Amino acid sequence: MKHVAQPLAVLILGLSLAGCSDSPPTSPTSTTSTSFTANLLTANEVPPIANEEAGGSASATITIAVTNDSSGHAANASMDVSLTATGFPNGTALTKAHIHPGASDTNGGVLVSLGLVDGEVTFPSGSGSFTKRGISLTVDQANAILGNPSGFYLNIHTARNPDGVARGQLTRQ
Repeated sequence: MKHVAQPLAVLILGLSLAGCSDSPPTSPTSTTSTSFTANLLTANEVPPIANEEAGGSASATITIAVTNDSSGHAANASMDVSLTATGFPNGTALTKAHIHPGASDTNGGVLVSLGLVDGEVTFPSGSGSFTKRGISLTVDQANAILGNPSGFYLNIHTARNPDGVARGQLTRQ
């Protein structure tokens, strides 16, 4: 009996050790997406635009994706933005685009840059569109926007209006 028990114990020990690993077990992560819109108008700028670009406007859709780790805590975030503009003078070029904190009657500093470079987006006939995907956000930036979207606005800039040509508050969809 002693000879049978000993090999059986070794087999059981071997099987239990085979399941051991230096890394902790992993659980699946989950991603949640939230969409927002913004109606960008030159009249929404503070102060409102009064030059030849005053007829321009744009509409945008912003989607924020937050990925949670296996513990359910936000681990990372990203943002996609699609924008369509119209009514600008022929040849208008965007120089920048950002999300800023601020109520509709105040200007705020840049929270998130959409990463546009000068001349990347032009409107040869006064209208056009662009899409930016995978813009990195910190979890804090994402949580701030998700927690109070109307406290943030999307702003596009041109050389003629470097402080912003059209802006719109974010609205959760």
